[in-house]
Amino acid sequence: MTFRFSANEQFNYEILLALGSAWRQGADVGEVLAAASATADGDPETWVSTWASLARTVRAQAEKCTAHGRTVSARAAFLRAAGYFGTALVAVDGCADAQARLQELFADHRDCFDRFGAGWDPPAEWVAIPYEDAALPGYLVSPPGRSGALPTVIVNNGSDAPLSTAWTLLGAPAVARGYRALLFDGPGQQSMLFEHGVPFRPDWEKVITPVVDFLTVRGDVDAGRLVLAGISQAGYWVPRALAFEHRIAAAVADPGVVDVAESWWHHLGPELRELWDSGDREAFDGVVSEALAEDPAPAAMWRRRAKPYGIDGPFDLLTEVATYTVAPVTDRITTPLLITDPEGENFWPGASRRLYDALPGPKELVGFSEAEGAHLHCEPLGRALFEQRVFDWLDARLAPGTAA
Repeated sequence: MTFRFSANEQFNYEILLALGSAWRQGADVGEVLAAASATADGDPETWVSTWASLARTVRAQAEKCTAHGRTVSARAAFLRAAGYFGTALVAVDGCADAQARLQELFADHRDCFDRFGAGWDPPAEWVAIPYEDAALPGYLVSPPGRSGALPTVIVNNGSDAPLSTAWTLLGAPAVARGYRALLFDGPGQQSMLFEHGVPFRPDWEKVITPVVDFLTVRGDVDAGRLVLAGISQAGYWVPRALAFEHRIAAAVADPGVVDVAESWWHHLGPELRELWDSGDREAFDGVVSEALAEDPAPAAMWRRRAKPYGIDGPFDLLTEVATYTVAPVTDRITTPLLITDPEGENFWPGASRRLYDALPGPKELVGFSEAEGAHLHCEPLGRALFEQRVFDWLDARLAPGTAA
């Protein structure tokens, strides 16, 4: 079963992700298909201008609804606009004036998401989580009509998705089931990268422990029923944090990741891996730089994926990425962990099973198949099935509708 909307693999996946977000009102199917038709050739400039134009149109609708007091329509439109601005960001590294356009589009994306949150019932709470000498920005979103200490899902975003995607994939289904949901930007993610230049770090427990510290002192959070759930590259960050932070009651990795570098080598191939293994930095950098100079599409994707690490040289970048491995600490993970295993996983094929086999504590491996239409990385078109399987598993352990 192939769903093909664009000649560009990344763009095609983003279209699938946008279509799936319609399940949580993050997009409108007709709007997505119209934009997909206009961007089928995979040109970055066309991609950015098309999705940004759609986002601005929908934002204008939201503002008109706001002016007329149509709060439900305004909230839904601001969420769609935020998602479309986020989708436009995917291709900025392949465009002229990439940095300026990134800053403009990101500001528009976050403004729309802020206004969506403000229109939520009850309004989302903007939070600043103490972190080293700074703070991690985030949103605490609560279910309507609930008060007191509630179980809370810490939504751990992946490497480059907008926060609107983290909301539709994990935050919205959590809130719908009676959890509070905390969405935040960690090092290398969104505002921490774009506005403050803070890169990724492999020791993610140094991020999650301050988040847990922040939540456990709040009277509206049940400190005994915290969930850590992550998408995409957070399939590494979640188990890494669990190896050191043991106040989490249950966790989800979608999918499981053992070595982050596997996603790079899967696309770079064995010959480049052998050259990197040889330790010849000059030769490796030369081969990679020459290849990227010949083809603008992979060059743009390389820049996008390399940016959060804050390292320019190809050899040094892959050396850093190689440190993002959970293998040495899996024996320390005792938190119940659900790992998704989607058929057709193209970034970390086979890693979910390897992580599952390495875990000593309570665990579950949940498959998603092509026959169900729920395959591929992060199950972009299988959102209803994902929510049912994953959140039923969480509900059985945390019972969000009852007191602890």
